[in-house]
Amino acid sequence: MAKDLKPGDRVAWDSSGGHSVGKVVRKQTSPTKIKGHKVAASPDNPEYIVRSDKSGAEAAHKPGALKKR
Repeated sequence: MAKDLKPGDRVAWDSSGGHSVGKVVRKQTSPTKIKGHKVAASPDNPEYIVRSDKSGAEAAHKPGALKKR
């Protein structure tokens, strides 16, 4: 489980296409949307916006889903 990640940190996570690797863009602490999907982040329940090395796409992940590399 990854906690207190910073922008630029390299992380890995499991995705529908298998295993993915990328970088943390930012810590999201307020609700937002990414590609039409609602991200229900809050200060008590933050999510991390990560950019995939393979596709370049951004997605939100809960801290428990990310592994620091």
